[in-house]
Amino acid sequence: MSLHPSVAAVRLGVRRVLAPLASGDTVLVACSGGADSLALVAATVFEARRPSLRVVGVTVDHGLQDGSSEQAARTVRQMAEIGCDETFTVTVAVEDAAGIGPEAAARRARYAALDQVADHVGAALVLLGHTRDDQAETVLLGLARGSGGRSMAGMRRAFDRYRRPLLDVSRLDTATACQVEGLDAWDDPHNSDPGYARVRVRTRVLPVLEDELGPGVAATLARTADQLRADMDLLDDLAEAAYGTLVEGGSTIDATALAAHPDALRRRILRLAALAAGCPSSELFHEHVLALDALVTDWRGQRWVDLPGHRRGVRRDGAVSIERAPTGGVPSAPPD
Repeated sequence: MSLHPSVAAVRLGVRRVLAPLASGDTVLVACSGGADSLALVAATVFEARRPSLRVVGVTVDHGLQDGSSEQAARTVRQMAEIGCDETFTVTVAVEDAAGIGPEAAARRARYAALDQVADHVGAALVLLGHTRDDQAETVLLGLARGSGGRSMAGMRRAFDRYRRPLLDVSRLDTATACQVEGLDAWDDPHNSDPGYARVRVRTRVLPVLEDELGPGVAATLARTADQLRADMDLLDDLAEAAYGTLVEGGSTIDATALAAHPDALRRRILRLAALAAGCPSSELFHEHVLALDALVTDWRGQRWVDLPGHRRGVRRDGAVSIERAPTGGVPSAPPD
């Protein structure tokens, strides 16, 4: 009997990611019990047999819904039945102390939990079940928010030890793969809650685009993300190299030398300086970077730029510095 195309598509994505691993390595698979991650677990268990990899499944209980602990227990049973060598449930407390929003706070808590489990089991890779449709939604959300090329470049295929094997696989394929393999996937109520912008993109915006522009919009958006990400990665690499040569100490940069760089690099360098000085990444917006850039390209004696994390950008003695904001609301020294 020939392999169903949907099952084959999921397995191919996983096979490519597992190829560099050696026999005996451990792979951690994050699974919510939904179709995407459940199909990912099944494909990983299958593809791990030939190189003799150890597959560990983990589900994170955010405690945000009634019955979440029961769902976590159900997911653990499913992962064990599929053939995972070991399974874990991690319960996290989602606290939005930084004011980044509930979704971002849950994501931060989830990655912290995954990192802990990965360290505990010695995982060479951690696999995530995001699909091509998730990527398309991310691109549209980034475009609508005016978040710049980095946001529209979507989710990374790989970062640190994390991998997303299914970014070339549709959500329809993961659901079909579960049906073909007899896996009873969980339908998360949050995935149909119109209170979430991502859900509105999924259920309203993308269907309209498909109707008006023709089928294949999700695949096109995902392909655009890949193209943009290559460009963004190159610019980021160039900015990091330039940043290393420009920073004199702490977060001070010669304004004349910085002004010689093109806009795209100069602003990335300023963002790196702000992050290095302690500005929280989640709170550092494009408007902050543009205000810093004005200290370099539109210098008119302005006093300072307020930045998140109780920091300030100041131009002084021909250099731009990112400093801790002094108490009392006065700069530590007069600008140029």
